[in-house]
Amino acid sequence: MNITADTRSTRIAVFIDFDNVEIGVKNTIGGPFDIGLVLEAIKERGEIVTKVAYSDWKRAGDYSRVLAQHAIRMVQRTVTPGGDKNGADITMALDALELAFTHDHINTFVIVGGDSDFISLVEKLKQYGRTVLVVGGRQFTSTTMQKNCHEFIAYENLAGTRGAGRQPGRGARPAAKMTPIAAALPLVHRALKVLSDREVTPQLGLLKSTLLQLDSTFSEREYGAGSFRDFMEKVAEAGAVTLRHAGRNILVEPREHGVLVAEPHEHGVLVAEPRENGTLAVEPQPPRAPDVGTDEDAVPVSPMTMQDGIRAVLKAFGEAAAPPRWPLYVRQAKQFLRAAIEGFDERNYGFASVVDLLRAAGKEGVLRVERDRHGAIRVFPGARLTPAPVVEPVAEAPPVEAPAVEPAEPPAPADEPKRPARRTRTKAVKSAKPRARKTVRTKEAAPNTGE
Repeated sequence: MNITADTRSTRIAVFIDFDNVEIGVKNTIGGPFDIGLVLEAIKERGEIVTKVAYSDWKRAGDYSRVLAQHAIRMVQRTVTPGGDKNGADITMALDALELAFTHDHINTFVIVGGDSDFISLVEKLKQYGRTVLVVGGRQFTSTTMQKNCHEFIAYENLAGTRGAGRQPGRGARPAAKMTPIAAALPLVHRALKVLSDREVTPQLGLLKSTLLQLDSTFSEREYGAGSFRDFMEKVAEAGAVTLRHAGRNILVEPREHGVLVAEPHEHGVLVAEPRENGTLAVEPQPPRAPDVGTDEDAVPVSPMTMQDGIRAVLKAFGEAAAPPRWPLYVRQAKQFLRAAIEGFDERNYGFASVVDLLRAAGKEGVLRVERDRHGAIRVFPGARLTPAPVVEPVAEAPPVEAPAVEPAEPPAPADEPKRPARRTRTKAVKSAKPRARKTVRTKEAAPNTGE
């Protein structure tokens, strides 16, 4: 589920286990719990339609006033003499399920708290097709909760980004050190490979949702980035990807070749190198001089190997007994090449993926590579595969003799009167009308009376 695709259609319900999160922040991070930071982070993901917090508000002090300013409905948790450790948890779970049953327009639930008892609620909401986000601390939130929700928002990242200029309170721990960007390269590489296998264009929003699907604990703020775009710009500076603007969208293209050098490390530099299985290995290595004269658009290392691959593609498609039905998608093109070339492997020609091979063949005119309106790559025959139309010579027609022209009749003598060529229209019309028959009445003979 893409939780970042359209924030206008995301309706969010927030449920806060206040006692749990307030004590967790106080004991692990230090300082008071700031509900404003949490709500601002949630608003970035959609529209909040309801906010409910559970606690014994008689002991909450000034927190009740702060929550009232944020229009949070506070449910009183009544503490019995025998103690009710799970009283607020049960009430919160029942209210969340009731809201899921009665309000279909609410499609996202946010649980603020770190108790592992809520894992059953998380799984049940996911079964009903709801997106579940968990807000808590990395140190006091259950690992099971962090790994099984759609997205985990670490309170440490929120407090570190917004409260960078504040003085830490008494007993507050220093801010956690930012994670080097090289630690995120294997996850980014894996997400790009997933999108490539799906034949989907890796845009920024789609890439982040894929990263969250692979690791719900991912957050760009952990790497010192204020937004996901800033994070990907750091990844591009590390040499792992190339960002390309396509209208209003930003496309991410992986750079599979070479060594990806990231941030400095105490033992040298953190280096991410491709493994044989396609993943990246991030290990500290001594610094080495970067390659000189590299080009972002250069596909293979050896131009001879590139030409061999292009010739193999040309032979496979050009000499096929049964030509394919164009256009082909990447997966179909790969299957065709495997069937046409024995032991086909694009890596033998110096290419990291079939897409790189197809693009190189497109530059040479063997193929024509385009994207459809959904962003998927399609392959068409290029100029070198399309045979030129055969123009048959036109036979010259035999000369045609001009027909003999008969002499015209001599003109009529001058003294002969000319007959009119045609009558006037009035006379012609009149002559065309039939004559009316006249009825002739005869006088009856008078009777002969003899007088």
